[in-house]
Amino acid sequence: MRFLARVGLAARGVMYVIIGSIAIQIAFGSSRRQADRTGALHLVGGSRFGAIALWLLVIGFIGLALWRLSEAIYGSPGSDGQKASSRLAALARTVIYAVVAYGVLKYALGIGGPQSSNQQSVDLTATAMRHPGGQAAVVVAGLAFIGGGLYLAYSAWQKHFLKRLHVSQMRARTRRIVEWLGRAGGIARGAIFVTAGVFLVIAAVRAQPQQAKGIDASLRALATTPLGPWLLLVVAIGLIMFGAYSCCEARWQRL
Repeated sequence: MRFLARVGLAARGVMYVIIGSIAIQIAFGSSRRQADRTGALHLVGGSRFGAIALWLLVIGFIGLALWRLSEAIYGSPGSDGQKASSRLAALARTVIYAVVAYGVLKYALGIGGPQSSNQQSVDLTATAMRHPGGQAAVVVAGLAFIGGGLYLAYSAWQKHFLKRLHVSQMRARTRRIVEWLGRAGGIARGAIFVTAGVFLVIAAVRAQPQQAKGIDASLRALATTPLGPWLLLVVAIGLIMFGAYSCCEARWQRL
C-alpha cells in the first residue's frame, strides 16, 4: 500500500506538471490544448513512450484511490487521521481518484478518454439545475469550492502540509525547497478552486449552466483579468510547483 501511495503521488505530480506546462503555453498563445486532465493525457499519449507512460499513470491513480480508501477504513497516521472528518475526506478523495483512474484507464485501452473538465462542469451544472432546488445546490457547491480553495491557499501559506511529511529526514536546504514548492503550489491550486467556484455561483444566479467552468476554462479566465496573461503565467508556474511538491510527497509522505 505504501508503494502504491508513493507511485500515485508521483503520478499526480506528473499530471500537474503537464497541466501547468500547457497553461504556460496558453499564456504565451502557443497552444490550443486543454489545460486539464484530458489535454495532459493527449500530450502523454502522443509522446514516444506514450503507452508505457499512460499505464504508469493508470497504476498511479489506482494506487491513490486504494490508499485513500485504506485511510477511510483504517484512518491515517496521527491522531487527526482517526477522526470521522478525516475519514470522510479520505473517502471523498477515494471517489475522485477512482474517477480519474477510470478515465485514464479508458484512454490507455483506446476506448475513449475522459470528458474535458469544461464540459463536465457544464453538464453537471445543467443536470443539477433541472431538479427542484438544483439552482440553490449549485450555489452551495460554488461556495464550497470557494471556501475549499481559500482553505487550501491558507493551509499552504501556514505550511500545514509539513505535518504530513518526514521533515526530519530532509536536509535543511531540501526542507526549504519543499516548503517553497508546497506553499506556492498550494496557493496556485487554491486559486483554481476559487475561480471555478465563482463561475459556479455565477452560473446558478444567472441560470446559465454554460457559465460553469472546469480547470481549463478557469485558467483561461485568469488571462482575461486586468493583469492579462501574466496572472495565468504565475498560476501555471504554481501548478508546476505543486506537481514538483507532490513528487516530494511521494518521497517523504508519512504513510
